Amino acid sequence: QVQPGESGGGLVQAGESLRLSCAASGGTFNGYSTSWFRQAPGKEREFVAGISWVGNYQYYGDSVKGRFTISRDNAKLMMYLQMNSLKFEDTAVYYCAAGRTITSQIRATAGYSTWGQGTQVTVSS
Repeated sequence: QVQPGESGGGLVQAGESLRLSCAASGGTFNGYSTSWFRQAPGKEREFVAGISWVGNYQYYGDSVKGRFTISRDNAKLMMYLQMNSLKFEDTAVYYCAAGRTITSQIRATAGYSTWGQGTQVTVSS
């Protein structure tokens, strides 16, 4: 029912920061776990960060731990991804996703029922 839509991507220099936003339409994120995934050319879609509805736990992919922070503002129907210390390897299309996935499977794409169209993040070296 809920449809997420991403914004905030762009071209940045390595070491800089960027904040992605994901807005819910057609509903809210309440009751959903929400996550960010990314996909670079020639790569599989990769889990970046997620936040569970139950327990509000945060999860991060190994490659972004300590650099990225996921957050939600349910009242504003928004999810965010704060990306610091960006690296060239972070270059990808970033997608937000929502689903009633169980927390133990939050890193798996199969757990998400709705996806945004993606926003391009390009980090120059």
